[in-house]
Amino acid sequence: MKHRLCVIASQAAWERMQMSSPHLIETLSGAGSGLASVLAERAEILGLSQAAHDAVLLPREPGGISHAERAAFAVRMARANADDALAEHYRGLLRRAGESPALLAIADGSAADTDARLRAIVRHVDLVTLSPKDATKADIAALKTTGLSEPHIVRLAELIAFVNYQARVIAGLRLLGAIA
Repeated sequence: MKHRLCVIASQAAWERMQMSSPHLIETLSGAGSGLASVLAERAEILGLSQAAHDAVLLPREPGGISHAERAAFAVRMARANADDALAEHYRGLLRRAGESPALLAIADGSAADTDARLRAIVRHVDLVTLSPKDATKADIAALKTTGLSEPHIVRLAELIAFVNYQARVIAGLRLLGAIA
């Protein structure tokens, strides 16, 4: 019975999401009428992407990476991907989550005046965003030495993967929109 209620609740949430305003990827890509039919055919992917956004950036239980930290890292990744609109979206989340001078510095591209934990996370975020093929087991070990547990490292990996995926999809849709 409990499983059935979860499925029903999930279906209701999914249906509400499908009827809601445009998804973030659709909005930030500026995809206009030229791509409307393409996006309509991929409504499920956009919906799942929006759900992933919410799960990765606004989880009920953020674990060892706070909502504000997640938003600061997301701003940094969006900026590394040269997406000012996406960075501004995440900066809004950072403001709502409670920005601090250290997190603002991280979002703006610095990490010099932060603690060892945040410096290690920023180094990993930058590495995986800018040179993912260079990431090794040693990089994960470095995160563990700062006190991040394996579940927290997995959450960090989900955040990095999602924001970079999102930036690439938005960039691709902008290119398609420019030629449509």
